[in-house]
Amino acid sequence: MKPEIDFVVAIPARYGSQRLPGKPLRLIAGDPMILHVARRALQAGASEVVVATDDQRIVDALEGSGVAATLTRSEHASGSDRLAELAELRGWDDARIVVNLQGDEPLAPASGIRAVAEALASGNCPMATLATPVLTAEELFDPNCVKLVRDASCNALYFSRAPIPWARDTFAQSRETLPADTNFLRHIGIYAYRAGFLKLLAGMSRTPLEIAESLEQLRAIEHGCPITVALAPEPFPAGVDTAEDLARVERLLADKATA
Repeated sequence: MKPEIDFVVAIPARYGSQRLPGKPLRLIAGDPMILHVARRALQAGASEVVVATDDQRIVDALEGSGVAATLTRSEHASGSDRLAELAELRGWDDARIVVNLQGDEPLAPASGIRAVAEALASGNCPMATLATPVLTAEELFDPNCVKLVRDASCNALYFSRAPIPWARDTFAQSRETLPADTNFLRHIGIYAYRAGFLKLLAGMSRTPLEIAESLEQLRAIEHGCPITVALAPEPFPAGVDTAEDLARVERLLADKATA
C-alpha cells in the first residue's frame, strides 16, 4: 500500500477569458464550475484546497462552500506565477507539496490529482506533471493538444504544440494514422511542486521557448530544472474552453447521475 501523501491543491482561476468570459463562474448542474473543480480536489484527499483568483466575484461565489479563496494580483503571466503569490500569502512552508489544478477541469479524476503529488514525493525532480497516450493522428496534429517527450528516467525532454517526436518515414507517406512503433504522449496540465520551488520558479525570467510555445512549463526546463512525468492512472476528460465544452460536461454529469 502506498503511504499517504500530505499535499494541498491550489486552483488558479482568472475571471477573464476570451472564448468564455467569466468562465470560473459558469454554471454546471446549478453550481459554478470552479466549485466542481474544488470538489474534485477534496475527493483526492488534499489537506487544503485554495482557489487563487483575480476577481472578488469568484471569492464571493465560494463563500460558505468550505473551499478557501484568496485574491491575488491581476497581472500574473501564468497560473504558476499566481500560485507563487498564493504560497506567500498562505505562509506555506517551503517543503509543502502544492498541486496546481487548473480551474477549468471540472472532471479531473481524483486518482490523477493524487498521482501527480505522489510522483513529486517519490522522485528527485523539483516539479512533476502527468501525461497520457495520444490516441489519434488528429489529436497529434492539433496545436491545442500539447505533446511531450521524456527520457529513460521519465523526465521531460520537451513540450510542444507541434507533433513530437516526428515519425519521419511514416509521416512522409501519410499523416492520417499514427505509426504503431512510436509512442506519443499528450500533456495533462496538472503540476506538483514544493512551495519553495514554486516561489523560485515565479522569480525566474520568462524564456524564449516558453514565449514561443506559450507553455509555462518550458520556463523550468530552459532554466535547467527537470520535470518528472508520470502516466495518468485514468483518463482526464477535456477541460472547458467554450460554451460547447460546458454543455458536454453538463451531459456527462447528468449521465453519471442517472447511471
